[in-house]
Amino acid sequence: MTGPTTGSLRVHGATLHYEVRGDGPLLLLIPGGTGGAASFDDVADVLAAEYTVATYDPRGMSRSTLDDPEAEQSVAEHADDALRILDLLSPGAPARVFGASSGAIAGVHLLISHPERVERLVAHEPPLVEVLPDAAGHRAFVTSVRTAFRTEGLAPAVAVFAAGLKKADDSTGPKPEIKLPPRAAARVERTMADMPFFVGRIVPEFMSYAPDMERFTAVSDRFVPACGEDSRGELPYRPAAFLAERFGTELVHFPGGHVGLTTHPAEFAEHLRKVLGD
Repeated sequence: MTGPTTGSLRVHGATLHYEVRGDGPLLLLIPGGTGGAASFDDVADVLAAEYTVATYDPRGMSRSTLDDPEAEQSVAEHADDALRILDLLSPGAPARVFGASSGAIAGVHLLISHPERVERLVAHEPPLVEVLPDAAGHRAFVTSVRTAFRTEGLAPAVAVFAAGLKKADDSTGPKPEIKLPPRAAARVERTMADMPFFVGRIVPEFMSYAPDMERFTAVSDRFVPACGEDSRGELPYRPAAFLAERFGTELVHFPGGHVGLTTHPAEFAEHLRKVLGD
């Protein structure tokens, strides 16, 4: 299989690295965490049989550089980056969009702000904790991550972050090691290099984002809330489940957990293909 076509796109305050595969209707994949475009490699290869699949490194991550490396981040600006990719590859026409984790939050803002450009958004475990009834407690959690990062450094902040995401009844014992597919294992060094940026600037801003619920409800017919089968009870699972109930729509379950697209790429891609085709 031939590799993707790559390019760079100037946007406000940054230069985005993007990749395009396949032929057909446009499908934009917005990565979350520190995965970048590479996190979709195996998934995109499968979907490229039906779609023109586009993905990119979010600003400040991997190959997408910031003009000002110290610039603060915002959901609105990240969503605008996604819009610029759509403008480049599908000017004026609505597209299918999939977002994972923080990328799903950017996708939600894109849908709310520019509904005419989004045919359907599949949002996999967006940590939209501000929509939850117990949002105040989660604000304290986000503050604790920010404080740990600023006062103690990356490792303590990651520990606080991970503890806040897990199931409330999780034991503290060792977990079985997850064997990553070869391509995912090969990019571990790159994803770890982006961890300070993610924990220090993406987590506090994105997990503090509160969508405009009136506008969100108005476009909820194009919103597909999704979660991992193995994520039940974890914090990132709850907002999608809450929104599915609020909007009266089905909560779609994907193989694996929060990072199912990395641990179960073939099954994840096939399931996404079916969801997009429904």
